[in-house]
Amino acid sequence: MGLLKTILIILLVYYGFKVLSRLFAPLLVRFVAKKAEEKFGGQFGGFQNSNQQRQQQKQKEGETVIDKMPNQNKGSNPKVGEYIDYEEID
Repeated sequence: MGLLKTILIILLVYYGFKVLSRLFAPLLVRFVAKKAEEKFGGQFGGFQNSNQQRQQQKQKEGETVIDKMPNQNKGSNPKVGEYIDYEEID
C-alpha cells in the first residue's frame, strides 16, 4: 500500500508542476525579457541616443550620406590559384 501511495504522490506532483508551469511560464519569460531589456537598454541607450542626435545635427534634409566606402581591393586571392571555367560534356 505504501508503494502505491508513493507513486500516486509522485504523479500528482508531476502533473501539478506541469499545470502550474503552463500557467506561470509566460509570466516568467515576460519578466526575464523585461529585465534583460532594461539591462541592455541602460548600457547602450545613452550611446545610441547621443550618436543619433549628432548625425541629425550634421545631416541636412534630403542629403545623402555614405558612412562606409566599399572595399576597392577586389582582386583574387593568389593562394587559391587560377579559376578555370569548364563545360560538362554528356
